[in-house]
Amino acid sequence: MNWDEYFADDQETRSAQASRDKKRTVTVGWLIQAAKASVLFTPPKLFSRNDPKAASSKSVQNCPAAVDFDRRHFVISVPIDLTLHFERQPNGQLSLKDANGEKSGIREQGLKELLMLHPQNEWRHPERPLIQIVSPYVFIADDPCFIVQTAPYLHYFDEQRPGVQMGGRFPIHIWPRPVSWGFEWHDVSKPLKLKRGDPWFYVRFETENPSARVRLVEQEKTPELDKYISNISDVSKFVNQTYSLFSEAQRTRPETLVKAKKD
Repeated sequence: MNWDEYFADDQETRSAQASRDKKRTVTVGWLIQAAKASVLFTPPKLFSRNDPKAASSKSVQNCPAAVDFDRRHFVISVPIDLTLHFERQPNGQLSLKDANGEKSGIREQGLKELLMLHPQNEWRHPERPLIQIVSPYVFIADDPCFIVQTAPYLHYFDEQRPGVQMGGRFPIHIWPRPVSWGFEWHDVSKPLKLKRGDPWFYVRFETENPSARVRLVEQEKTPELDKYISNISDVSKFVNQTYSLFSEAQRTRPETLVKAKKD
């Protein structure tokens, strides 16, 4: 007998059994953590395609791997119409402007509350400005679960955005914080156009059981959750490595935080 193959098969059997023992469905709560204008932000939507009926059983629409991949993405939509561009000042500095000027649908004060241009020493490249737009979406789970935030790469855009969206991944069962939208602007000669209702970014979720489904529910704003979020909010202003605080946050976490909002 080949003992290496025997133990490998045994390990695969135990791993498969462990996966079966873990939850097949994980509930994730979502809420809008915004003091103002929360109605601008629409509920996350499960990604779907509007493809014609498959002409063949071998069509990509019937591919189990492709279907399973698609259905694990949730779409967050752009909240406002916005066109931004850069102007280079006489001293060489870049200045971020609302390209629509007086015709813009958003007031200057509102834009300042929503948008941040990071200082140059925080950019990854000296010629690629980094901007951040406030996103008040918060996700929370009681079971071990990581959120993964990505650009909307499953959608096709006639006009591509002039840079790269910053991705992110963190544990929402420990660290339920807003998922901000960061954008690294590669071609400053081109404007960034965002249209309300278009895909803004995706979120998907990693669970202990890789085959588990995620059930997304609107979260009730409970006192327990408010207190927990308050304990971890804005800590990045005081420490650089927030991941080092996960164990302390988990120690103080109530056993249950997810509570679906009643209709």
